[in-house]
Amino acid sequence: MRRVIILGSTGSIGTQALDVIKANPTRFEVVGLSAGTNRALLDEQAAEFGVDDTALGAEEAEQLVQGVDADVVLNGITGSVGLGPTLAALKSGRVLALANKESLIVGGDLVKSLAAPGQIVPVDSEHSAIAQALRSGTSDEVRRLVLTASGGPFRGRTREQLANVTPREALNHPTWDMGVVVTTNSATLVNKGLEIIEAHLLFDVGYDRIDVVVHPQSIVHSMVEFIDGSTIAQASPPDMRLPISLGLDWPNRVAAVGTPIDWATPHAWTFEPLDDTAFPAVDLAKRVGRAGGSYPAVFNAANEQAVAAFHDGKIGFLDIVDTVLRAVESHEQDGPLTRESLAGAEAWARATADQHIIAASAR
Repeated sequence: MRRVIILGSTGSIGTQALDVIKANPTRFEVVGLSAGTNRALLDEQAAEFGVDDTALGAEEAEQLVQGVDADVVLNGITGSVGLGPTLAALKSGRVLALANKESLIVGGDLVKSLAAPGQIVPVDSEHSAIAQALRSGTSDEVRRLVLTASGGPFRGRTREQLANVTPREALNHPTWDMGVVVTTNSATLVNKGLEIIEAHLLFDVGYDRIDVVVHPQSIVHSMVEFIDGSTIAQASPPDMRLPISLGLDWPNRVAAVGTPIDWATPHAWTFEPLDDTAFPAVDLAKRVGRAGGSYPAVFNAANEQAVAAFHDGKIGFLDIVDTVLRAVESHEQDGPLTRESLAGAEAWARATADQHIIAASAR
């Protein structure tokens, strides 16, 4: 029986995690729940699963992690506010099932310095796929990692065709049902850029050996290419319950959490190169990742600010990544990486992004 704390329990990851746990009551026990703002649903979940310890907001979530006895902490919080709970989980020595990619990306070496080998288990479908595929060989046998991207709702459009797309169109993801920020990041491919940084930090593979390929069917979730020419891919119909279940009980598999591929039905899987001109966020993320330090925090914070402005009707779709680019290019690393310096870099990035948003909205 694994005792589980779920952070972000009212969101997409959290609710699906509870589905997995509900279907496996002899395998998992929920001992703590946290939500961002939805107290009503949080209370319903606590009552259903018999949970006494709950938290509202990131600060309370961090205290929850510090005060509740558990085996696994599933961090499904959205945004860099998940950094504190991530650090708390690692300091406690518990397994961290990480869906909150921003905390690793923003925290960088600060997070990695606290993590014991194998303590962080990725829950993103792409990184879970890579973790599964990496079991097929040693680290010295890995040639490159290949992250797959659905291409989002605007796959195949040129940069010119993206100029006037609307927030509603950006939220019309062809495969996944996610929140506003993550869905918009999938439309701009910022999400894939963040995942490249995450892959580098999780698997210690250089940025020159991490590639992205567009795979619209979202069946192959990512691949590992080995030095002998073999490529090991993890394939399954898109269902986050599979990587969530692995995160909760890695490396053990949980029966019947997902539906397998129907091999009796004809399938066509396609793979296309990424259009870096239309979607420059991936190349920008590699630059940011190589720079390290507080640059990923600036990248992420400026993007969150720009996404909010886009959905408020203040800027256009292309202005999102342009705003991030300007913030990154004007940033200067200052001092060692600490929680305080990261908070300062994020505040600076949001203020700088706001300046570019004002200028863009005036055009």
